[in-house]
Amino acid sequence: MMKVFNEPSYNEWASIIARPVIDAAQLNEKVNTIIAEVVVGGDDAIKKLTLQFDGISIHELKVSAEKIATAENLVTAGLKTAIQLAKVNIEIFHNSQIQKVERIETMPGVWCWRKSVGIEKVGIYIPGGSAPLFSTVLMLGVPAKMAGCKEIILCTPPNEHGDIHPAILYAASLVGVTSIYSVGGAQAIAAMAYGTATIPKVHKIFGPGNQYVTAAKQLVQQNGIAIDMPAGPSEVCVWADENAIPSFVAADLLSQAEHGSDSQVILVANNKTIIDAIQLEIDLQLIALPRKDIAVKALANSKAIILSNQDQAIDLINTYAPEHLILAVDNALQIADKIINAGSVFIGNYSPESVGDYASGTNHTLPTNGHANAYSGVSLDSFVKKITFQQLTERGLMNIAPTVIEMAEAEGLQAHSNAVSVRLNLIKSKL
Repeated sequence: MMKVFNEPSYNEWASIIARPVIDAAQLNEKVNTIIAEVVVGGDDAIKKLTLQFDGISIHELKVSAEKIATAENLVTAGLKTAIQLAKVNIEIFHNSQIQKVERIETMPGVWCWRKSVGIEKVGIYIPGGSAPLFSTVLMLGVPAKMAGCKEIILCTPPNEHGDIHPAILYAASLVGVTSIYSVGGAQAIAAMAYGTATIPKVHKIFGPGNQYVTAAKQLVQQNGIAIDMPAGPSEVCVWADENAIPSFVAADLLSQAEHGSDSQVILVANNKTIIDAIQLEIDLQLIALPRKDIAVKALANSKAIILSNQDQAIDLINTYAPEHLILAVDNALQIADKIINAGSVFIGNYSPESVGDYASGTNHTLPTNGHANAYSGVSLDSFVKKITFQQLTERGLMNIAPTVIEMAEAEGLQAHSNAVSVRLNLIKSKL
């Protein structure tokens, strides 16, 4: 049963929509120990930690080409077709993000332009546990390949038999991942960040994970390794009014709750009648869910908030800055224009979050924990560096020289001024 808050005042919002807090100091201490072990012990440390945490003895960290090829035969034809269709849609959407190089003449003879260059080596982390997220392979592998990343390595934990889910291997092969490794948890992040004899060091690390993986990403970032974004447990906020269909909203809330017991579910509605109808549907649908126990734990921390004033509801949602936002309200498209803080927005009754998670084309790797107020979800831009260029003609340098000299000398940087004036003197001597 969701805890209901009826017309809370603005001063109450922060406590109501607060994310679950973990003991970061204790967690970081544990993760730092794991990272240090991998830095010192390399492959042997990874095997030891895999046995310690997962109870699996791994002899070869790198997945062989034979195992990858065999995986294709273990994936059903229906799932292959679904993965292929999702890949096409993701490619189409991300292809629209490619920007052509434009040379801009800012003043006569002064030309500037910017070019996107793929990050040479990227690492992708794919959770394997109770829900092997092969969809995330597509979400990260497709734009990485399109961006021109030369080396795309993937780490994912082995299952209880020491194997990797065949759908993960199939999707990785399909998108062009260059190498796959059977390693999970914080040790996988450490391996990609610092390298081992088997696993190469990368320049940027992507992908979701549990609290240990998230902490490891944030810790290696402090040492100069780029990551996609800060992240935490997955979350959804649904805004529903009389236009909403209760069974749809209940299904959306449960689809998020089944991710994990630490997932957060927020429902905003304009009256209690809507909340009661949705809660009834949740109870009915929950019975048949295989991951019912996980969903129940997540729902225990869920909140339902009644706000009859539309502007207040919009303010609350923007304050919460949800990873996923579903607008099951009248005039949803117009309302969407007023949303300024969200990872991804699903507009109207027939736009479930699940389509974005899998196959609509948008990326499902999104900022959580309120970071949507400053961060974007993963896109093609996440896999490139943007390098600026400038080229001046002699006339261009003459045009801009007085401005640069004046500014450089005002800052007391005479050498900067001289770098222009020595060229200017040569140009003038030829006139």
